[in-house]
Amino acid sequence: MNILGISAYYHDSAAALIRDGEIIAAAQEERFSRKKHDARFPKNAIAYCLKEAKIDLRELDHIVFYDKPLVKFERLLETYLAYAPQGFRSFLTAMPIWLKEKLYLKTMLKRDLAAIANCKTNKLPSLLFTEHHQSHAASAFFPSPFEKAAVLCLDGVGEWATTSVWLGDGNELTPQWEIDFPHSLGLLYSAFTYYTGFKVNSGEYKLMGLAPYGEPKYVDKILNYLIDLKDDGTFRLNMDYFNYTVGLTMTNKKFDELFEGPPRQAEGKLTQREMDIAASIQVVTEEVVLRLCRTVKKELDVDYLCLAGGVALNCVANGRLLREGIFKDIWIQPAAGDAGGALGAALAIWYQYCEQTRTVSANSTANSIESLKTELVTTNAAVEERTSVVTTNQAVATVAKSVAHLTCHDQMRGSYLGPRFTDAEILEYLDAVKASYHRLDDAELMPQLAEILEQGNVVGWFQGRMEFGPRALGGRSIVGDPRSAKMQSVMNLKIKYRESFRPFAPSILAERVADYFEIDHSSPYMLLVAPVKASLRIPMTPEQEQLFGIEKLNIPRSEIPAVTHVDYSARIQTVHKETNPRYYDLISHFEKRSGCSIVVNTSFNVRGEPIVCTPEDAYRCFMRTEMDYLVLENYLLPKSEQIPWKQDDAWKNEFELD
Repeated sequence: MNILGISAYYHDSAAALIRDGEIIAAAQEERFSRKKHDARFPKNAIAYCLKEAKIDLRELDHIVFYDKPLVKFERLLETYLAYAPQGFRSFLTAMPIWLKEKLYLKTMLKRDLAAIANCKTNKLPSLLFTEHHQSHAASAFFPSPFEKAAVLCLDGVGEWATTSVWLGDGNELTPQWEIDFPHSLGLLYSAFTYYTGFKVNSGEYKLMGLAPYGEPKYVDKILNYLIDLKDDGTFRLNMDYFNYTVGLTMTNKKFDELFEGPPRQAEGKLTQREMDIAASIQVVTEEVVLRLCRTVKKELDVDYLCLAGGVALNCVANGRLLREGIFKDIWIQPAAGDAGGALGAALAIWYQYCEQTRTVSANSTANSIESLKTELVTTNAAVEERTSVVTTNQAVATVAKSVAHLTCHDQMRGSYLGPRFTDAEILEYLDAVKASYHRLDDAELMPQLAEILEQGNVVGWFQGRMEFGPRALGGRSIVGDPRSAKMQSVMNLKIKYRESFRPFAPSILAERVADYFEIDHSSPYMLLVAPVKASLRIPMTPEQEQLFGIEKLNIPRSEIPAVTHVDYSARIQTVHKETNPRYYDLISHFEKRSGCSIVVNTSFNVRGEPIVCTPEDAYRCFMRTEMDYLVLENYLLPKSEQIPWKQDDAWKNEFELD
């Protein structure tokens, strides 16, 4: 049975295809259209999914849309009525598009699908609709490694729900309770994103990255005036300070008065005020999440938790939740936002509508422990180094818990669900643009790349299937040496063309994560933040501590400064041999050469551009920036050997700033 899931018409349109419950393909439309957060009908993503599955659209058994537009329209009308006569201007802006298109979304979907299939609408497979938060919950639970788990969905708003709690058990997903619009943690965070001068539905992660530069001076003000937070984590917002229900902005004049000034203009100078505001809303967000999770644990009495919705991309809050130990383990959908709704919708139909049996992958921990036991027996030195004990049995007992958390058991296939390109396709493009390249087998390529990285070069890394979700995970990445004190500023200003304060992630060999960071858990999707180990930190002097927020950026904070944020934390990606063997091999060779088990990883794109999808996208980005080398599968391209690219900065206007 083939099921196609679609999300569209709000932001981050995407398509996902599952076959007999197995995820075959998933991708965001933006990667093909080159328009970031593209909300249009995902015709290119659908075409890719069908191609990957080697079927025609008419061979699908079901097509499912990720929310119910008529219920969303009901919410829109009820909101305008509740706040009338305020919001009339917003009403006049929103209604034409609803009356022309969105109210007839089913007809519009069928028309666009029929165009892809080149058939009449009555020849299409059945078209179904799930609820928005049902799609989120299904995307979180059904691919997870848990047989039974609580599911918490936190986003801006679906039809009505902004926060929802579910119980997942086998193939069942049962709603428990929800918080409805306009009371939304996601919209509260987006309001502060807007107020600090970043783009809503795009710049929230910048606000999170800015927070460590500030002090949480406004926490009491937020809790006293903006949000009524109960002990159980439920909350209500004081709508006197917000404009998103009736206007075209997120906040209003009363909000400005509360924080003693107007919103920062986009691209305006960042001041200590914005940094302190970012720190404050981050503290409040974490407190809401923790209180909700304690309540969910108490009410449902389960050991595991799954997360989805845009707020689940707040990896600082996720890391805090993991460290608090409320649940034995947590799992976060890597495409936690609306794009993941396409996958969740398809999985909801398979398990809930079609009532198919769900089988969780057999836990391979036992095999991992046996493997480790063999390693420990081989050398007593390894035993002493890892566990400070001398008997193998004690060593195995000590590391068993860590091994359980460092293996991948979920059904997401590392989130490598997008297109891949053959050597022949890459060669055809390179020859067409007269690129200079060297074709090397991995045995020769990887040691050479390790040397290139150790010399301080920045490398565009393009291989395997493209990632699904907002993070580059070693399929479409830009990599560098984390030990370089200047790497962060070089990558931000000369490669990404973005704000200097934004941190980079470490990609680390999974089994080495506890050697560098205070965490013993896998983080394959770059969704957990953890502190750098104290032994690797370089403390700031009292004089350095007094520096203005951004000025702290240039102070090395650890032995891996390029991936250490100003608060000694890092957003970690653990790299696993079973899910990305070539990326693992690259880091292993870098470790052998340098003694460092980490590379810097940032997404392969420039600011405002979607992550690259094709060899053409990659080569164009490579030539427009100051990257030193490009790797396209087994083709190595030094920048110094390329025909000079025509210098024209007009291309930067192609991409809206995020």
